[in-house]
Amino acid sequence: MPITRRALGALAGIAACDVALSGCSDGPNDETAGDITIDDAHSVGAMDDFGVGVTFKATEPVEFSLMYRDHPNYPVQDDWSVFHHLEEDHNVTFARTDIPMADFDQKKSLLIGSGEASDIISVTYGGSETQFISGGAILAVSSYFDYMPNFQQKIKDWGLEADLENKRQADGRIYHLPGVREAPDVQYSVVIREDLWERAGVTEDPATWEEFREQLQKVKDANPELDYPMSDRWTDATTLGSLLSVMATNYDTVAGWGYANTFYDEDAGEYVFTGTTEEYKEVVSYAAGLVEAGLLDPEVTQSDDQAVQKFISGRSATISGNTQTLAEYRTKFADSGAGDVPIRLISIPGGPAGSKLPSGRFTSGILISSKAAEQPYFKALLQFVDWLYYSDEGLEFAQWGVEGETFTRDADGTRVLNEDIGWSSINAGAPKLLNADYGYSNGVFLLANGSSKDLVFSMMTDEIADWTERQLEGKEQVPTAPAPLLDEIELEQTSLLQTQLTDAVQAATAAFITGQRSIEDDWDAYVTEIEGLGASQLVETVNTALERARSESE
Repeated sequence: MPITRRALGALAGIAACDVALSGCSDGPNDETAGDITIDDAHSVGAMDDFGVGVTFKATEPVEFSLMYRDHPNYPVQDDWSVFHHLEEDHNVTFARTDIPMADFDQKKSLLIGSGEASDIISVTYGGSETQFISGGAILAVSSYFDYMPNFQQKIKDWGLEADLENKRQADGRIYHLPGVREAPDVQYSVVIREDLWERAGVTEDPATWEEFREQLQKVKDANPELDYPMSDRWTDATTLGSLLSVMATNYDTVAGWGYANTFYDEDAGEYVFTGTTEEYKEVVSYAAGLVEAGLLDPEVTQSDDQAVQKFISGRSATISGNTQTLAEYRTKFADSGAGDVPIRLISIPGGPAGSKLPSGRFTSGILISSKAAEQPYFKALLQFVDWLYYSDEGLEFAQWGVEGETFTRDADGTRVLNEDIGWSSINAGAPKLLNADYGYSNGVFLLANGSSKDLVFSMMTDEIADWTERQLEGKEQVPTAPAPLLDEIELEQTSLLQTQLTDAVQAATAAFITGQRSIEDDWDAYVTEIEGLGASQLVETVNTALERARSESE
């Protein structure tokens, strides 16, 4: 899951060493964009007239090195359409270093740390770049924003200036290029079997999580053959990772996948330790109450396959899901011989803090190696990255492919995927897949579907588009929290604390939820344990950095 600045796990900036960039004039170490000029020696293949609305095509063939995350659902193929058209239409090829998704983060770190990073480092979440900055291996890309007109336009037009400022490190520069979204990313909630819920007389989505609990009880009473009304997935690595993450925003905290040790308290104007707040306790207590009442399967270390099988076989009536898994569940129901079982993704219930969506409209993005600035094609690389990831044309290409080959347009301009090509719920069962057979809608080239609302919605079925629109219209987004900029010493001081505190909180969370520990009897002892591991020290360091950042900005 992406890391947000509101839930800051002290993934803040550290001082970076100045990197001598061959062929580039030295720029001041300030916070302005475009403070370094790229000379002609490093502009091979670059366009003189590149700008918003201009298709990038290198003036001569260029080859960029690319650290490629190879997804098991769509293994990379040399003959993909995406590679063919980038070469034929844009004069761009890649020298790829293909890394399996399961090993990507580890091997990425090794390659960057050893100075062997590719020009373009794909699929990198914000915050993870801090570990590489002090070694000088990662480009301070904010020094070159003037060469990225599409990126600048999206930031301005979509009101993302404050979010971008939060990406600055202690040296005032930005190193991570994020995927950007016009509208908040909302995908996850809970999937229900409508037939079993209707048998209980429940036909409306719950307005709150408390109402959801009441509905689960009704489902249990009306369907005695169920093992549990809910048995959850995405819980083997992080206890109830998706469910707690979805719940937490409306309890004014973070949990599950979204957990981070420090959380910004808007009223107090400072960070607090997440895992010991009353809000976090409420979330844990809610989940523990479901288990105690027999409404939620206590097997919180089961695999996804086990949880899904319980749902498909009728042993449970509810499971976490998202806008993609609806198609997965329907296919599995059909394959099981159950036929067309009615299921739906419920609207995200509200909570004590209201009905909200998490902060932030940045998604996973890319890093650029500092060595790329030494290459003769450096300016062309920046133009290409700007076109592919941030221009309207490049985003459409990365998501839909090529008009006439993978899609057509209706008379009103609506994109229509070819009938023999499938993507998620669109053309389910088609013989070809847009990502696996063509290379489009691929997280390496399309940053977590980060783009315009129109383009995101264009890939949705009517059912998913309607659900998503209801979430966006009915909820407000939590504001982005200010980012404390930890320096290198502070980051080193807190790194060990972060790990041991997170591990302790997650272990206790699992124990409380499953009843191995009593919230009523053991919560105070747990808080004392967490304090003994350095919670106050961590929070004090983060807030000191926050105050320093505020003072420097005044």
